[in-house]
Amino acid sequence: MTTHSRMKQSRPAIARESALAQTVLELVWRRERVSRAEIARRTGRSRSTISEVVARLLATGLVREVGSGESRGGRRPILIGFHDDAAVILGVDVGAAHVSVALTDLRGRILDWRQRDHPVRSDPEGTAELALELCEACVAARRGAGSTEDPLLGIGVAVPSPVDPHSPHRILERILPAWRGFDLLDRLRSHFWVPVFVDNDANLGAIAEHRWGKAVGVDDFVYLKVATGIGAGLMIDGEIYRGATGVAGEIGHIAIDPNGPACVCGNRGCLATFVGLRALEARTLELLPQFPGSALAGTRPDIMAIEDAALADDPLALQVVHEAARNLGIVVAVVLNLMNPGSVILGGSLARLGDRLLDPLKEAVASRTLVSSAASSEIRTSELGPRATAVGAATHVLVAALANPRLFPGVKG
Repeated sequence: MTTHSRMKQSRPAIARESALAQTVLELVWRRERVSRAEIARRTGRSRSTISEVVARLLATGLVREVGSGESRGGRRPILIGFHDDAAVILGVDVGAAHVSVALTDLRGRILDWRQRDHPVRSDPEGTAELALELCEACVAARRGAGSTEDPLLGIGVAVPSPVDPHSPHRILERILPAWRGFDLLDRLRSHFWVPVFVDNDANLGAIAEHRWGKAVGVDDFVYLKVATGIGAGLMIDGEIYRGATGVAGEIGHIAIDPNGPACVCGNRGCLATFVGLRALEARTLELLPQFPGSALAGTRPDIMAIEDAALADDPLALQVVHEAARNLGIVVAVVLNLMNPGSVILGGSLARLGDRLLDPLKEAVASRTLVSSAASSEIRTSELGPRATAVGAATHVLVAALANPRLFPGVKG
């Protein structure tokens, strides 16, 4: 047999070994403490094979021996645990008007957090400099706390734009025209010399919910992010569905009124023109003369003030929220009838309104969906808060590391 033939025959075996290592690593991560024997039972592989795989994983530093388990008549088994502190991850949330950075461990716990408002849409250069500054500040704070040995595993980046998986460095110019030709990923990669991953902010919000939030154990759901724009992360069978060119989930650009306001996408009456944060602020100003007794009267309220007023049952703020909920309900009903997800989770700023948003939203959905579709899909608000997108960006890196730790030079081995 020629050398070339032997190499061709070995490729399936290498692929199987890699898939088994991925399965074992994910199992150890989920179980936190598990014996080699239990791994063998759960995977259906021999103990000798599992011992070889565990030895390779121990060399990466991602897992380690963490003590002894209970004996079943023989020697006490040595337990394998995931090393949550083997490395740290940076998650960068590039919003339409802010940059946020979270430094997390390998269990999604936030070790440091920074955020600053910035005109992201019009200033890509300044955005890159700010992202680098906040990332460095997070890493420096961790080192200042005495954790000098934590290598940086990688960086995840969330952007307010569809991301083409074939050209991830390109941001959709129609959404952010000032970013044409600008490569934020290369800036981060060349500065930190670690792998950098990017995805749409709604997709990363869905990933955060799937790992840490209300979608744990739910493999088919829709995460709906309401911010300056509106987008959806579509989780199908435990994986984000991005579509052929990365634009799946752009429900903010579904037209609900063909005679409505012009949208940045070029259409009219898109959902985002009625429910995006700037649209809600404009609608509040429009309605102010009708509510002279409102706590918002005499002000130029931003979205936080509107939400605070709604939580205090201010009539004007509730009117704005109810209108937003009804408009959201039109599109959520379409999603339910089309996809029949197990759950719809609302994130972004409006999520903190809870039932004041959910109740009118559910009413709007119920009048537009098949009974079975509406009944089987629970609509809830996220509890991850404003840090969800940055944490989702960091989690994106963690998921890649669990799938293939060889991608990450920051891990030893």
